[in-house]
Amino acid sequence: MTFYNRYQLPGACSAPRRVKRKLSFSLYWLCATLLLAFALQHTVTHAADNIEIEQAHLEDSSEGYRLSATFAFDLNRGLEDALTRGIPLYFTTEIEITKPRWYWFDAKEIVKAQTIRISYNVLTRQYSAAITGSLQQSFSTLDDALSMIRRPNRWVVADRNALKIGQTYDVAIRMQLDVAHLPKPFQVHALNSSDWRLSSHWKHFTYTAERQ
Repeated sequence: MTFYNRYQLPGACSAPRRVKRKLSFSLYWLCATLLLAFALQHTVTHAADNIEIEQAHLEDSSEGYRLSATFAFDLNRGLEDALTRGIPLYFTTEIEITKPRWYWFDAKEIVKAQTIRISYNVLTRQYSAAITGSLQQSFSTLDDALSMIRRPNRWVVADRNALKIGQTYDVAIRMQLDVAHLPKPFQVHALNSSDWRLSSHWKHFTYTAERQ
């Protein structure tokens, strides 16, 4: 019995210490995993919010109601490389004009979108930008081409008779890099790359329809 107590009890006493070390090790990896997941989520969220809408408002004109907006953003290195390799980039601006209704769901009166395509010609070393369905313009630098996206021309988003004079509407706009226009093989890569997550939040404001 003395021999058993001398050599078996230390092993029995060390078992709790081994369990404690295992628990500490498991807790360490759990905390590290949670911190990594939080960091990745923060990175994706940050990468998806790179476009700032500096200002946006509606203006009445003889052709209809026009959207005036300016945006601030820069292309990351991955998008610049893709552009110089001949892959065009598409930027889509969406606008929703909604009439509030206290007795039912709000009514979306206008839903419009405009897409601007920017590309690079390796042979001429010229950048081109064009609104979908219109003639393209050529630029010598990337910054000049991006100015057409950052400060687009005011475009008609609603006919003059589409909005009721004196009625106040809720307006929401956003801009995003639209990967849906890319060729299918590039869409798969873009959807899995944070470089292609370039977007703004929805910007909301109110507008009371008027007529000049």
